[in-house]
Amino acid sequence: AVRPLKQGVISDYSITEQMIRYFIQKAIGKRSFKKPRICVCVPSGATEVEIKAVQDAAFQAGAREVFIVEEPVAAAIGAGIDISKPCGNMIVDIGGGTTDVAVISLGGTVVSTSIKVAGDDFDDAIVRYMRKKHNLLIGDRTAEEIGIGTCFNKSDNKKMEVRGRNLVTGLPKTIEITSEETEEALKDVSASIVEAVHRVLEQTPPELAADIAVRGIVLTGGGCLLHGLDQLIESKTGINTMTAEDPMTVVAIGTGQYLDYIDEAAKEKIN
Repeated sequence: AVRPLKQGVISDYSITEQMIRYFIQKAIGKRSFKKPRICVCVPSGATEVEIKAVQDAAFQAGAREVFIVEEPVAAAIGAGIDISKPCGNMIVDIGGGTTDVAVISLGGTVVSTSIKVAGDDFDDAIVRYMRKKHNLLIGDRTAEEIGIGTCFNKSDNKKMEVRGRNLVTGLPKTIEITSEETEEALKDVSASIVEAVHRVLEQTPPELAADIAVRGIVLTGGGCLLHGLDQLIESKTGINTMTAEDPMTVVAIGTGQYLDYIDEAAKEKIN
C-alpha cells in the first residue's frame, strides 16, 4: 500500500494521477466519451505550486474542467451552512495530514490558517508514547483503534489492552493503558490545534467574531472524532463548539456540492 498524498499535498505525482483516473472511471464508467468536470479540495495554506500540481494531475487523468476549493469552504457547504450570507462561520477541519481553521463569510474565506498537524499526528503521538513509556512498539493502525483516546480529562478513567512488540525482548506483549495516559500522549498535538484556533480568532474582524460567539465553532474531518476535542476547544476559547453531523464525509459532500454553488452564483449574476 502506498500513500500518494501526504500532509494534504501530492507526494507521488504518477500514482495520484492513476488514482484520480480510477475514481473518474468508477464514477462515470469506462465507456463515457464526455470528459467530466472535477472539483478538488486543497488545504487553505496550499501554495500555487501545490495547487498547480493538483490541477495538472486532474487534467492528465481526463478532466474537462478543474475547480479548486479550499477544504474549510467545502466542509462548511457539506455541513449545511449557507456560506453566501454576510455572517461569520468558523470551521475547524481536522483531516489526516492538515488542520484547516477558517472564518467564512459571503462565500469566501476571510481569515484562515493551515497547520500540518492532524489525525496522523495523533497516531504518531500515541506510537511514540507507547515506545517511550512502555517499551512497546505498535503500528499506526493499532494507535488509531485505541477507543479510549481522549484529549480532555474525564471523570471516568477507562482501561484497554494494547498488543504490540516488546522492544527489549523482541517478543509480542500485551499491556493495559488508561485514558489518562492517552490524554498525556496527545497533549502537545491537541494544544497545537487549539493554538491555531486562537490565532484565527485574534485576526477575525470584530463583527464576524461576534457572529462566531453566537453561532459557535463547527468541527469537521475524521480527526474531530477524538473524544474531548470539542470540550477542549470550548474550554480554551469560551465559545460553544460542536461536531458536524457525519464529520468524516462532510468535506467530500461539500466538494461535490461546490459545483452546484458555482452554477447558482453564475445564474444570479446573469439574471
